[in-house]
Amino acid sequence: MKIRALMLAAALAGLGVTAVTAADEPQAVRQQLMKKVGQAAGALNGIAKGEKPYDAEIVKASLTTISETVKVFPNHFPAGSETGLETEASPKIWENMDDFKAKAAKLGTDASTLLAQLPSDQAGVGAALGILGKDCSSCHESYRLKKD
Repeated sequence: MKIRALMLAAALAGLGVTAVTAADEPQAVRQQLMKKVGQAAGALNGIAKGEKPYDAEIVKASLTTISETVKVFPNHFPAGSETGLETEASPKIWENMDDFKAKAAKLGTDASTLLAQLPSDQAGVGAALGILGKDCSSCHESYRLKKD
């Protein structure tokens, strides 16, 4: 199990390298960061649904990824990056940047709190996802363009 956790951590870390190589395009960086969060949430979801066995190392790595990623995510929305590269970022972000940053900070704080009190079983991971899911939904409902 530890090897699997290490492989997951390495894969998640590798996504960070991809984001750095696309640093010229903030839209690409944002997309990579969200993919990183999505993969971490997916790992947690597999445990919460019982599709994967509970693994504390995977839970810890996933919560760490979410916590650290959302700390830098709002920094990749400079003026002029509202369009391009199939961005799903709503123009409302730039109209209400303080609220957008507050929503990201709440997700980061909640992920850090859950990391400090690491869920110890499948039910705990499910409860953690309930908290994080509300944070994600709150931001996506306000600041993510809906795909057709």
